[in-house]
Amino acid sequence: MCTYHAYFNSKVVSFEISPTVGILEFHQKLPFYKPTRLVEAPEAAKRLGVRHVWVKDESNRFELPAYKILGASWATYRELETCFGPFQPWSNLDELKVQLKDTDITLVAATDGNHGRAVARMAKWLGLKSRIFVPDDMVEARREAIKDEGAQIEIVHGTYDDAVAKSAHISGDKYLVISDTAWEGYERVPTWIVEGYGTIFTEVDEQLRTLGMEQPHVVSVQMGVGSLAASVIRHYRSSKQTTHILGVEPTRAACVLHSLEADELKEVPGPHISIMAGLNCGKPSPLAWPFLRNGLSGSVAIDDNFAEEAMCLLAQDDITSGESGAAGLAGLLALFTEKTDADKASQTFGIDQNSSILIISTEGATDPQSYIRIVGSPPKTC
Repeated sequence: MCTYHAYFNSKVVSFEISPTVGILEFHQKLPFYKPTRLVEAPEAAKRLGVRHVWVKDESNRFELPAYKILGASWATYRELETCFGPFQPWSNLDELKVQLKDTDITLVAATDGNHGRAVARMAKWLGLKSRIFVPDDMVEARREAIKDEGAQIEIVHGTYDDAVAKSAHISGDKYLVISDTAWEGYERVPTWIVEGYGTIFTEVDEQLRTLGMEQPHVVSVQMGVGSLAASVIRHYRSSKQTTHILGVEPTRAACVLHSLEADELKEVPGPHISIMAGLNCGKPSPLAWPFLRNGLSGSVAIDDNFAEEAMCLLAQDDITSGESGAAGLAGLLALFTEKTDADKASQTFGIDQNSSILIISTEGATDPQSYIRIVGSPPKTC
């Protein structure tokens, strides 16, 4: 039996945020930049009873199978510039790499998979070293992908949060920690991570404009520590936008939902067991928390069955989405399972047959064997 747990917030607010300039232009200088595709998912729309479901497909971002490189690249660049800049003007990474040729630096990160690989890729692009801490339950395919970027892997016996704690204790002039979650005294880099993700929504705005379509009424976003959700809220709950936002987590790692219910930051102890590996986090980022607390119209914690169902439904629309990638759609499927919560969700989010919903498919098939087992066919490449 599929289970879920929902929380609704009737006091959602908007935020006065000045957009950071230059982020899209930075990403456009990186190798293989092109906007990821925004596609309609008619089968998902039919299932939810809405007019449009738009899927921002992040399965091929800078030739990596996930969106994380957007935050990791911007944060790495800003941290390097802070520590070793200012840099001379540059138009491609080779020109930036020359300015770092005498810099003996190792980039450090903790990861459940995609963030660590993104940091390792940025290190490889810039001729730097990387050291990535991973929990011991990470599947071999994701671990090998990080190694293939040239990273030194350190396996931590414990959860993702234990890996974060290990990385946080790395210090010295030869190390830069590039973490997507914050802790006391460490907020600068995670702020840049959140900013970097904003390129997704800048692209979505332009793609919808080109298609002559209105902005989404609802965005359903997956949450680990909450950095991507914070970026969604910064964009879609600004003073000029009133889009409703749903946050989605695994049942056994629902740290944001439990924090919302308690109205204060709460930790969910491990083990955090879910196929949605990128979301298996026990502590929300303190940096993201003010946005999550006041900007989410609702939050739902879901069993893995819903993620599997969402992966299969997206596959019907020719979208390859991994377990964490499909979580946004999975959360909506869960909410519309029971009539009581479906009615509450429709009222809270203003969802009806004319609604437009945005899903961020944050990853492709990062574990190909698992994808085949769930969907029943190999992942498609776009």
